[in-house]
Amino acid sequence: MKKINNKNFKKALSKFSTGVTIISINYNNNFLGKTVNSFASLSLKPPLVLFSLDKKSSSLKKYMKSNSIGISILAKNQKKLSKFFANKNKNLKSAKYFFLKNNIPMIKNSLVNLLCKKNKTLINGDHIIFICEVKEVLINEKLKPLIYVNNKYIE
Repeated sequence: MKKINNKNFKKALSKFSTGVTIISINYNNNFLGKTVNSFASLSLKPPLVLFSLDKKSSSLKKYMKSNSIGISILAKNQKKLSKFFANKNKNLKSAKYFFLKNNIPMIKNSLVNLLCKKNKTLINGDHIIFICEVKEVLINEKLKPLIYVNNKYIE
């Protein structure tokens, strides 16, 4: 066993394979998206999910002020979108999207789209944890998920 430090902690967690999401909001009719793989289910009753954003995120304040949030779980063929939205302050203009209730943008052709209402935020460590209640779900049974492990996408 090694004593924990940033380098071996990040390396250890990179071994955990995750799906990839784009978290989207409508902030004053400015449609933003952010690639996030810190996503998990939390509860069945009520249906809750969570994700986290770094406190240094350039768009954190906008996400904090948004009550309605879209979560698109990406399909295997959406790697370019994931990379694009991993950069700062990305507007959805560059992606194909559609709207659900409350004018919340969702990424088209995703594996799953979740329309969520922000339930609570928690500050812990260097991240803000968003707990959201899922209000609507759209599933595409024909697609396979985009998987990320060892700091790379699985083809």
